[in-house]
Amino acid sequence: MALSKIKLGKYIELYSEKCNIPNLTNDQVSGVNKDKEFFEPSNQVGSDTSKYKIVPPGYFACNLMHVGRDVVLPIAYNHSKINKIVSPAYQVFKFKMNCELISEYFFLYLKSDERDRFFWFNTDGSVRDGMTWDDFINVDIELPTIEIQQKYVDIYNAMIENQRCYERGLDDLKLVCDAYIEELKHNIPCKVIGPYLKREDIRNGKNGSKNVMGVSTTKEFREPTSKVNKDELSNYKIVKPRQISFVQTTHNEKVFCNAFNDTDKDIVVTSVNEVFSVDEEIVLPEYLVMFFNRPEFDRYARFHSWGSARETFTWDDLIKVKIPIASKNVQQSIVNVYKIYKERKSINVKLKSQIKDICPILIKGSLDEGRKTKEV
Repeated sequence: MALSKIKLGKYIELYSEKCNIPNLTNDQVSGVNKDKEFFEPSNQVGSDTSKYKIVPPGYFACNLMHVGRDVVLPIAYNHSKINKIVSPAYQVFKFKMNCELISEYFFLYLKSDERDRFFWFNTDGSVRDGMTWDDFINVDIELPTIEIQQKYVDIYNAMIENQRCYERGLDDLKLVCDAYIEELKHNIPCKVIGPYLKREDIRNGKNGSKNVMGVSTTKEFREPTSKVNKDELSNYKIVKPRQISFVQTTHNEKVFCNAFNDTDKDIVVTSVNEVFSVDEEIVLPEYLVMFFNRPEFDRYARFHSWGSARETFTWDDLIKVKIPIASKNVQQSIVNVYKIYKERKSINVKLKSQIKDICPILIKGSLDEGRKTKEV
């Protein structure tokens, strides 16, 4: 038979090896995002990480407790050549050798909104609204032959390799931008930026903009992660075009979260955010955010955050920052490179999204091919 129906549990081997390292940092622990990929640093790490689990190359990590909460199956496949380390809440497993299911094909199978809805529908209805391990391993899936699975896995891997080549080019561009600023720091005097910044506090008002945004850890404006009542935005702050907003807290974010409004529309943000404009006769706002967006500045902001229940990097801290203020022409030249980086970064995000959208098409194609083979 070209298509066969199997239960996952028949081919799965659980794996539970503790890392036995009690003091891992966020950068050493992986989380799993909604795109079913590992990411570092992890959002949150416990005080004792010795019971955290190892995910070897070729293994999966899955957090079934969060299926209902996220309305996706949080699962990732370790494509890399190094071990990942995840929270004890994850189940770690691999597929048995020489079974009917290729691990990469199963990963493709899962990258589908339809599959996520299926797993969400089968949650247990508990307080956590998770999925049990027994329910997971009792899932039935249809499979084409190993040869057909491998054919479509190869197509997927070729697309991923092209996207990663493009991404590596992005890293080179970012390195150029960061290195340029680092060179300027050593070649021209650094000045306090306070005199060139103007704190803004314009409220949205009763009939103001509905264009509400949050500021992400990737240092961009994004759709709010929490539900926001767009009829109650009167106290929100306006970020006009070419203005910058930043989040004062650094404890949870671990970075200096800031975003530049490079659109031609007003954006509204929560009133706890700071908003400011820049004297563009002296400093280009794009140049300033380039300085903010380096890992070195994240470390600076974290170090200078004052300790409390919520560590904060305030307006008073920001205006004391010193940067190398080059001539407008020099600033513009490096900003031009940075704009290319941002444009290509946006293209890379679209490429990733397109590849994700292609996964269900690849699975359908493999099943259709399997059925036709059966008919022959």
